[in-house]
Amino acid sequence: MFGISGWEFLILIALAAALIGPDRLPEYVGKLRGYIRQARDMAEGAKSQLKDQMGPEFEDINWRAYDPRQYDPRKIVRDALLDPDPEDEDEFDAGDDTPQFAAGPSYDPHKFDPDRATPFDVDAT
Repeated sequence: MFGISGWEFLILIALAAALIGPDRLPEYVGKLRGYIRQARDMAEGAKSQLKDQMGPEFEDINWRAYDPRQYDPRKIVRDALLDPDPEDEDEFDAGDDTPQFAAGPSYDPHKFDPDRATPFDVDAT
């Protein structure tokens, strides 16, 4: 929490209590409690309003799966560039007993090839 350990937080609370004083401390604690309640009510209202607007078909979606903090961009790029195509690994067709061999290496414009020159379009530049 903001780079503050538990002991530092307790020291800050004690220092704030000493600076505010025992006369005004209950007033500030009440204000803080009201702000926390107001923020919680606003969050709940926004959550219920979003559920109402989205409709019942979005109730079973796992929203944690779409959290961008769980993705590592380095892993995504590495998997996209270095992962072989699953189509090339299949040697047999599921419905047929004869092997399906490719005639040669196929050209895939979306697959990374370090030996291929970068395309250049004179009209686009």
